Amino acid sequence: MTTSVKTRRAPLRPGRVVLHVFLVLTCLMTLAPLLWAVYASLRTYDDTARNGYLSLPESLTLDNFSNAWTTGDLPHYYLNTFLITLPAVILTLLFSSMVAFGVSRFSFRFNLALLMLFTAGNLLPQQVIVTPLWRLYRLIEVPEWISGSGTLIDSQLGVVMIHIAFQIGFCTFVLSNYMKTIPHELTEAARVDGASVFRQYWQVILPLCRPALAALATLEFTWIYNDFLWALVLIQTGDKMPITSALQNLRGSFFTDNNLVAAGSLLVALPTLVVFFALQRQFVSGLTLGSTKG
Repeated sequence: MTTSVKTRRAPLRPGRVVLHVFLVLTCLMTLAPLLWAVYASLRTYDDTARNGYLSLPESLTLDNFSNAWTTGDLPHYYLNTFLITLPAVILTLLFSSMVAFGVSRFSFRFNLALLMLFTAGNLLPQQVIVTPLWRLYRLIEVPEWISGSGTLIDSQLGVVMIHIAFQIGFCTFVLSNYMKTIPHELTEAARVDGASVFRQYWQVILPLCRPALAALATLEFTWIYNDFLWALVLIQTGDKMPITSALQNLRGSFFTDNNLVAAGSLLVALPTLVVFFALQRQFVSGLTLGSTKG
């Protein structure tokens, strides 16, 4: 004899309905510019010039993407951007993880003060130090194979260094809090087995911080990749500029093909989407673990 159990559906509360409606509207408002850019990039300039951007398309094409790729010389600017972004992200995570390991696993007099010093750097607006930093870079001499000017001005190395300086504080703060959730018994056991301090950091603690490192790598890649301020201030040669400046090449002298610019903008944003989806599982895991441990 079988008995069927009827599950009673919980009544919808007005507050929950309002919350879901608000979230749906917020999501649509957030995605609207992206969807509009995709829609505009698939239309020709003549079509939008005759019928307007709010009209239905006469035809859809991918020609804008190929034209933006060649006209904007995107492969060259992609290379420039990766030469800045990848070293900056890797070195930022490396240095910040070392500092975080020291302040989270060892107790000394200036432990908290050192962490506050690194974190305080994020409280300073970057625009405040534009002029003094530019003058300082003019005084630092480097070999000509690094910069044709003989100084850090007009060099990608200078942009990498300032990104590391500003991002290392945030990463140190996040990683130190994450490392504090790792049991000290692990490093104590490694110390008993004869592991050096560097081996404890490299082979014990760092692998356990993989979710947090993946989350930070996603954020840092997005922030540094999309930055235009420091490249505009510190780089003077157009061929050394990052991808964010390539969209300027798509603007004409007398008119701007907005469909072409929309296609170029989507191509510029593509690497950040690739990085996010590649590290999505670790990114979500890092945020979840960091919020539940403690």
